[in-house]
Amino acid sequence: MSQKIAFITGGNRGLGFQTALELKDAGVKVVIGSRDLAQGELAVAKLRAAGVDADVLQFDITRAADAQAAYDYFESRYGRLDILVNNAGIAGGSFPGAGPEHSAGEVPPALLHKVFETNFFAQVALTGALLPLLKKSPAGRIVNLSSILASLTLHADPNSPIYNSKSFAYDASKTALNAFTVHLAWELRDTNIKVNSAHPGWVKTAMGGEQAPMELSEGARTSVALATLPDDGPTGGFFHVGEPLPW
Repeated sequence: MSQKIAFITGGNRGLGFQTALELKDAGVKVVIGSRDLAQGELAVAKLRAAGVDADVLQFDITRAADAQAAYDYFESRYGRLDILVNNAGIAGGSFPGAGPEHSAGEVPPALLHKVFETNFFAQVALTGALLPLLKKSPAGRIVNLSSILASLTLHADPNSPIYNSKSFAYDASKTALNAFTVHLAWELRDTNIKVNSAHPGWVKTAMGGEQAPMELSEGARTSVALATLPDDGPTGGFFHVGEPLPW
């Protein structure tokens, strides 16, 4: 099979859906993961109507059994996976870019565990489960949906645009995900797999809100670019529309 196979978690709406839509131009077969199968099927119908070769897999990133089910799905149908977009995630409240929602000293432990479980631990577990299939790809690509709010450099700089936008649980979970990107890219440095973190921008989504300045089509650009990197493309980086961001 020459057609590339992609799995996009949380692909039934927002950035995940738009990423699936934009991958049409690259001729990618897209499987979207959706917790609600009915919503996923509606999303697939829209994608197919737009010319995307798409399917849906009922998938909840926080269920360990679903990671194994995803492996079984791709292994039985395709024998490999070319692109993994770790798109699913939660804010743990209102959009974290709006300002401090909870301080590092007052964050509810239950909220911290919940956000890390979805945004970090489950991402690591799913990637590990699918890694054997990605290693069978001639050009595997892993895209971890991060955020500029993960940048320790910018959070520590009083002159940075995010200095006062501190929602600890979300920000720290994405910082941890960036660490995973760096470590996994190093581990896979002698393979054909490239691993990168993407900052989509502040986008009009259920998380970003209508006040966000970027449209979905703009927000998906970084994920699509990293999912379709050429052989000489970067790995172990943190990017927004082609520009590196500080860790």
